[in-house]
Amino acid sequence: MGIKHLKVVARMLSTGQNNPRVCIVGAGAAGFYAAMHLTKNMANVNVDLLEKLPVPFGLVRYGVAPDHPEVKNVINQFTKVAQHPNVNYYGNVALGKDVSLHQLRQHYHAVLLTYGAEEDRILGIENEDAKNVVAARNFVGWYNGLPSDKDLKVDLSNSTAAILGQGNVALDVARILLSPIDELRKTDITEYALQTLAESKIKELYLIGRRGPLQVAFTIKELREQLKLKNCSTIWRENDFKGVEETIPNLARPRKRLTELMIKSFKEDHKKQEDDLNQKYFMPIFFRSPNKFLVNENQVLTGIELKCNRLVGDKLEDQKCVPTGEMEVLKCGLAFRSIGYRSTPVDRDLIFTPYGTVANDKGCVTVDNSSHLAKVYVAGWLGTGPVGVILHTMGNAFHVAKTVCEDLKNENCLDNRGGFEEVRKTISPGNNEIVDWKGWEKIDKHEVDQGKSKGKPREKICSVKEMLEIAL
Repeated sequence: MGIKHLKVVARMLSTGQNNPRVCIVGAGAAGFYAAMHLTKNMANVNVDLLEKLPVPFGLVRYGVAPDHPEVKNVINQFTKVAQHPNVNYYGNVALGKDVSLHQLRQHYHAVLLTYGAEEDRILGIENEDAKNVVAARNFVGWYNGLPSDKDLKVDLSNSTAAILGQGNVALDVARILLSPIDELRKTDITEYALQTLAESKIKELYLIGRRGPLQVAFTIKELREQLKLKNCSTIWRENDFKGVEETIPNLARPRKRLTELMIKSFKEDHKKQEDDLNQKYFMPIFFRSPNKFLVNENQVLTGIELKCNRLVGDKLEDQKCVPTGEMEVLKCGLAFRSIGYRSTPVDRDLIFTPYGTVANDKGCVTVDNSSHLAKVYVAGWLGTGPVGVILHTMGNAFHVAKTVCEDLKNENCLDNRGGFEEVRKTISPGNNEIVDWKGWEKIDKHEVDQGKSKGKPREKICSVKEMLEIAL
């Protein structure tokens, strides 16, 4: 027996230490960043990534706009994480359906939940379920090939549409609706979405926000892209910018640059050219909140009744939005609700806050703390709410993973846990179609090959059944 081997045996005997086993539920950005931190900081950790869909990457695959391929470059980093010898990927395994949190806690030393926020926030106003009132989240899933959204009916036959909300998702939706179709053909947007968008009659698109230009949630990159679109003019309302320019010197740098860009665009003073059939119009509106959706006798959208608002308060950042009592009607045949996402409680052991997040303290989740069950943690939007960009998610995932590492290192003697080998035995008999990383690589290759024939980076498979056939 070699000296090196004797040293390893001696160390194992002296510490009585077993390799820590960590289960991460959700293979999106938060899950991969957490796995990255764990494997970098604990040489002997074993990480299993469980994902509800057969395919990984979550919102990086299904939420990032097709014309933002550079944002998807993080997939290369995530692939390296998945190929780490101590990391295993198991797709097509759903928490709450195939396996319970209690079962996972029996077979791992730590369970980290990162399954994101996949439900839409609703406005709670009259006629919200009318035809042609669409959740922006579903529309994004539709053009990105998310299996659950592939059959969404999107009616683009009306000339006027409105988006309620002024965040980056709202601007993604606007850009996809107003971009020249030939620009989109070069992306990984789904073929069925291309066909529908090619026949779109939308000419005017309103972007409606309840507060003012100084409170918009979109970022300068997204606005700049929108302003540069071919054959698309941006028309601002003069009243919305009263007093805004005077505040610029006192603004923090990111807000200052964004406001300067809006003012510059506003001063360019685009007018509607009624005779130009190819021209489209992007029209942001401020200080308006939807009061109710207006419908015809067939419950099809005809417009939105808007409450007029004003801001009260001295400090800009603390100003509150209050209704003036006045109303306006905006006629439109299609409306997108883009006011945020919320997470869903998929397991009965999880306690949720009123904000649609798992109740936690800096990523630590309070559940039944029996000593023989693993501690539970949460990272990403499931714990923070849907805030920030991928960089924000990375910071949060690293922070929570650091806590997991510290807690595992403080456990003097980790008992032996079976990990996914044991979990697999308890998974409902209805699901023996578990996709490993090699299975995903087959799906990936198939999609890239299909895309080549169409001059696209990939043509996504939108059916879970087809994904499984290829992977298995």
